[in-house]
Amino acid sequence: MAQKSKRSFTQTLGDRTFSGVANLIKLLPTGTVFLFQFLSPVLSNNGKCHTINEYLTGILVGACGLSCFFSSFTDSYIDNDGETHYGMATKDGLWPSSGSNDLSAYKLRVGDFVHAIFSLLVFGVVVLLDPNTIECYYPSFEATQKMLLMVLPPVVGALSSSVFVLFPNKRNGIGYPPSQTSKSQES
Repeated sequence: MAQKSKRSFTQTLGDRTFSGVANLIKLLPTGTVFLFQFLSPVLSNNGKCHTINEYLTGILVGACGLSCFFSSFTDSYIDNDGETHYGMATKDGLWPSSGSNDLSAYKLRVGDFVHAIFSLLVFGVVVLLDPNTIECYYPSFEATQKMLLMVLPPVVGALSSSVFVLFPNKRNGIGYPPSQTSKSQES
């Protein structure tokens, strides 16, 4: 019996760990980061920026930052027919909403704003670590300033991870539809 409870505890701990990692992946702007890293070399001319490259890179950083912020307010649900619907959290619930479901459980929360700010902060660190962006906007970066960039990611990562643990996210944003098991758990 003790062997079974030890194995059950180990499985439960493993399940919680993987669940936590999955939630962290949902919180971090992975698709946006990929898009930024894909387009940054092209738009910044591999760091050898002219004025137009600076504007294009700035637009890319702004658009990707907005995407990181906005994605924290999106959610999805599975209706009674098994179809997945996406929307944006508002003070009243999920918008756009279908008339047949009560979506008031999807209201905006303080945690949504916290997630949005810290997702934007994580994306900002990624931008600061991109050599093309640094070379484009700060071509004469000194060694002491580069040390700051070496220290910044672990600090922001630890801080963001701590905040994400304190404010767990139950949203399933665009790109992360809820599973059938999460629907049965809500009922």
